[in-house]
Amino acid sequence: MRYQPDPAPRPLDHLAELAGANARGARPALVLRDRVLNHEELRQRVALLAGWLARKVPERGARVASWAAKGELTCMLPLAAARAGLVHVPINPLLKRAQVAHILADSGAVLLMATPSRVATLEAGDLPEGCMALGEAEALAAAETAGLSLGPSEADPGELAAILYTSGSTGRPKGVMLSHANMWLGAVSVAHYLGLAEDDVTLAVLPLSFDYGQNQLLSTWYAGGSVVPLDFLFPRDVAKACARHGVTTLAAVPPLWVQLTETEWPEEARAPLRRLTNSGGALTVELVRSLRGMFPQARLYPMYGLTEAFRSTFLDPALVDTHPTSMGKAIPFAEILVVNDAGEVAADGEEGELVHCGPLVAQGYWQDPERTAERFKPAPAASHYGGMAVWSGDRVRRDADALLYFAGRRDAMIKSAGNRISPQEIEEAALASGFAVEAVALGVPHVRLGQAVHLVVRGDEGSRDDLAKRLQRDLPNFMQPQMIHWREAMPLNPNGKIDRTALQAQLNKEYGE
Repeated sequence: MRYQPDPAPRPLDHLAELAGANARGARPALVLRDRVLNHEELRQRVALLAGWLARKVPERGARVASWAAKGELTCMLPLAAARAGLVHVPINPLLKRAQVAHILADSGAVLLMATPSRVATLEAGDLPEGCMALGEAEALAAAETAGLSLGPSEADPGELAAILYTSGSTGRPKGVMLSHANMWLGAVSVAHYLGLAEDDVTLAVLPLSFDYGQNQLLSTWYAGGSVVPLDFLFPRDVAKACARHGVTTLAAVPPLWVQLTETEWPEEARAPLRRLTNSGGALTVELVRSLRGMFPQARLYPMYGLTEAFRSTFLDPALVDTHPTSMGKAIPFAEILVVNDAGEVAADGEEGELVHCGPLVAQGYWQDPERTAERFKPAPAASHYGGMAVWSGDRVRRDADALLYFAGRRDAMIKSAGNRISPQEIEEAALASGFAVEAVALGVPHVRLGQAVHLVVRGDEGSRDDLAKRLQRDLPNFMQPQMIHWREAMPLNPNGKIDRTALQAQLNKEYGE
């Protein structure tokens, strides 16, 4: 357990105002394809975008969404929307129209800034009534033309700043509500324990719709460093970017690390790296050894987190070689308790649920009090912070040295290639196609993905190709089943329901890696 007194958080947009501190204004802040913005230029651009947003969407607290690849607009929006008194809703650019339509409707977004080609995929009714859609370049040009520079906000740090949508095990994506304080303290915490500095260069390869994807930006800028956003096609693109920009900090998920260890890294790409950070799934012992062998000069930080509480734990790099499978201890500003089934703090070695307490805990799920009440509850009596805590659904153990180890999940969530995937969302898409009468989506152990998506369906096997094509149309690539298994009948449990446990055991035995 590790915690620190809650410092005084600030409005999120004040990160842009740190530009003038310690003469960092002239240092690079954002490395784009066609130019580099220094910290002072970033501050000015954020002020312009915020001024335009405030006039375009005058209603305080209104939601503005982005659905585009990494670039100037998507990188600045977390700060600009916060300064304008708006709530940013970043949408994963990999999502398809059905998921995007749900997020837009659920959030009640009044403005969507997106790649024109993505906007073109939306159908009639996908945009909520009154929601405007603008191309990302059009939005930036409008902000420049308007010339309305908005100064630092005086927002209450407890106000809502962003809604990040994450898949749930029981249905469509749900919006996690993050305050200015959540995101500000998250940036401070990560910058602190990673030891980020003004001369650091972060390669931002994780999606900006992810909590840690956004923190790549915020923690680096808090420390005065620069960010290089990258949407890569191949692992070698990552190595090339590291060499080209002298990257010092690289964050990835286990499947990408596997691919990167199989890629040739020239010395000029490896030498500048100071730290490697992992999230989105546990590293295997073999992968830890591969990374330590390829990048001996870089400190390796295994981390664990959930969107509902941002980051939760990290393992001290000095312990990686001796404790390669550990999740580590709580990050600064977090308190982590292991609570057993009796509702008490678990003893050393006893399995329990990871409960996150402290100021990084989100405000709940957007317009979903029922699911909020299931996960967000008063902190256990043993908590030093008190207030609300989030029950993660993850089962963990704490050893005598207070190091945490992952034991498993309580719910049916599929974790594949760093993505949290809702089984029900895949099942609903299969049933909606009309080619399946019953459908069960399961995660099967996979050496590269963590879990691979398998779909078991009952229906006419002659529709195999039709179902696959429909799923390709309706679901993003990371949700696509690796295999579709056709059954004449589903196994049933004593209650007459589909026996998911039996199906899981069968698939694990036949296809698990």
